[in-house]
Amino acid sequence: MLQINSKQQKNLTIVKAAAPRTLGLSLGQLRGVIILPSILLALAAWQTIVMLGDFPAFILPGPALVWKKGMEVFLNGTLLLHTSVTLLEVLSGLIGGSLLATVLAYWLAKYPLLEELVSPYLVAYQAIPIVALAPLLVIWFGPGIFSKSLISGLIVFFPVLINTVVGLKAVPVNLRDLLKSMKANRWQTLRYLELPSALPVMLGGLRIGATLSVIGAVVGEFVGSNRGLGYLINVGRGQYDTALVFVAVFTLIVLALCLYGFVILLEHAFLSWRKNPHFD
Repeated sequence: MLQINSKQQKNLTIVKAAAPRTLGLSLGQLRGVIILPSILLALAAWQTIVMLGDFPAFILPGPALVWKKGMEVFLNGTLLLHTSVTLLEVLSGLIGGSLLATVLAYWLAKYPLLEELVSPYLVAYQAIPIVALAPLLVIWFGPGIFSKSLISGLIVFFPVLINTVVGLKAVPVNLRDLLKSMKANRWQTLRYLELPSALPVMLGGLRIGATLSVIGAVVGEFVGSNRGLGYLINVGRGQYDTALVFVAVFTLIVLALCLYGFVILLEHAFLSWRKNPHFD
């Protein structure tokens, strides 16, 4: 059997402690090195397809033409105007849908009978395509920002609700009993046990909701709107200005990535205690 003396054991401990930090740094550097070349490679492939296929601009514009169109609508304020409208719809829908889902999920997790009564309606609601529901909401609430926010909130609602219910139900029973023995009231149990325990799963649902909220707002703008990135896509489609469509689509991608990244930052901020060795 291999014998390790105390000095070797100490050195091995230092190496093990340093290994995760070194690996994490290397992965971070690797990610930064890969992103830019991959984007450049995708742009080169795109331009190659345009050149080899000899596609007209209204079928498939090249990257340079899309960039030129993007700068044009950015400088004249068109892109900023429509992006701000869509962003307002997305944020209001995301926040409103998430709050409503979290409150309802708490009561569903607390009262199984209520969950049994409400679950069929939630499943039926989820089975309705948002594309089929959006025209009704626009007719009922008008083509303004509220109807788009409502559509965005409805599409966010279900994943956040399910994840929150799962997270709250996963709280260990022995910890609940411990807080009961300490005479903790309902608010204290929620604050010190249920919310921290369920937060990782809740934020996982919020990740999904952050990207879906963009889809909901754009679907509403497709149905009926005179502002927003969905409206801009409709304008480009009607005028066969495919470069404008690409600009709006790429802007939507950036919005979704920013929202997704913001949720990840929330996870780092609120779940930093999980990395503390004292909690292992």
